[in-house]
Amino acid sequence: QVELVESGGGSVQAGGSLRLSCAPSTRTDGTRCMGWFRQAPGKSREGVAVVYTNNGNTYYADAVKGRFTISQDNAKTTVYLQMNSLKPEDTAIYYCAAGTPYECDSRSWSRKIFGYWGQGTQVTVSL
Repeated sequence: QVELVESGGGSVQAGGSLRLSCAPSTRTDGTRCMGWFRQAPGKSREGVAVVYTNNGNTYYADAVKGRFTISQDNAKTTVYLQMNSLKPEDTAIYYCAAGTPYECDSRSWSRKIFGYWGQGTQVTVSL
């Protein structure tokens, strides 16, 4: 069983920045695609960004392009989500997710079913 250990999150004013991190307890083919999803109150879960750890390819939701950056460390053991220019509409619980290479599809990644999930971390952006 793979566990995803998340850290980061918190409260910030609009325009500020936060960084989330996520590390799987073990690396398998089931963790080749790493990413972040979020769920705001009263809304369904949506994809934010993913990275294919084998080659570093990244994909983003339109709502965060140009503001958020997903990356991994050189050892490919930790994935980060740098969130800049935060807006109140970014307020949500952010979940780290891990999946197989199949999940890292450039066109449908946000609709894929990922195999592993973190416990979630709250991000709150105020005016």
